[in-house]
Amino acid sequence: MVSKLRLAAYEATKKAVDQSAPKAIIGQLFDHYFEINAGIGVHKSPELYGAFPTDPYSHTPGGKGAQQPGMTGQVKEDILCRFGELGVRVSKGVLSFDPTILPKSEFLNSDELFEYYDLDQSLLTIELSKGSLAYTVCQVPVIYKQEGSARITVLFKDQRSETLDGNTLTKEYSDAIFNRSGNIKQLIVTI
Repeated sequence: MVSKLRLAAYEATKKAVDQSAPKAIIGQLFDHYFEINAGIGVHKSPELYGAFPTDPYSHTPGGKGAQQPGMTGQVKEDILCRFGELGVRVSKGVLSFDPTILPKSEFLNSDELFEYYDLDQSLLTIELSKGSLAYTVCQVPVIYKQEGSARITVLFKDQRSETLDGNTLTKEYSDAIFNRSGNIKQLIVTI
């Protein structure tokens, strides 16, 4: 139930941001959202929580294998909220990035390496600089950099690159990512 409350709080916060509500109201919504988030088991150790907090098959009887298809509500709601915090948006099949709700504390305090698996299941590494953050969408790395005006630099497998103004990809580039074509190697999103 707490995960459902968290998702509802996220949706209310996003709606307030989208509708340009007063900053005081948005600030209160942020505070409530992250207070709810702190109370969920995923942020606690198994010893403190009393179980593995993100067990996707929590209703499966022992010794019978997975009986419940998919994930339990908490895991799905946690994933929806996390992608919401990261600012991943899909509208009419087009991918955009709006990390308004993402806390600044999540950006790196020092240079670090980011490891991920590409579409060929090869483990790859990207050097990230201080003040950046990385995650993947359909196994394509998305790197956030706090460096001025909103733009997306699309790095292609054939070493080309293209920079788009704003925070929205084209339908063509979105399709390439969603269909896992392998043509797009990386996205650098400047926020």
